[in-house]
Amino acid sequence: MLTTLATHPGPWHDGGAPGYWPVFPIMFGLFWLAVLGAGFYLIRRRTAASAASAAAASDPLAKARSVLAERFARGEIDEDEYLMRQSTLRDG
Repeated sequence: MLTTLATHPGPWHDGGAPGYWPVFPIMFGLFWLAVLGAGFYLIRRRTAASAASAAAASDPLAKARSVLAERFARGEIDEDEYLMRQSTLRDG
């Protein structure tokens, strides 16, 4: 029986590690790169959103345009009224 095991090592290469061993560290590294990339993306998106909301809060015309666009998107006002109010905001 000992000679049979020595002549047929099975899926192992000469009793060593399998041939696909580099896949695991590469996949582990790619996993952590994906985690870091997702974290960076979420932080960046949150920072940009808070900066945009701060800019809109400091500018009353930007807030008015935002409310007008939301009302148009919800269907509370039609296109003619939207364009008329938008031109009023633009002209001052």
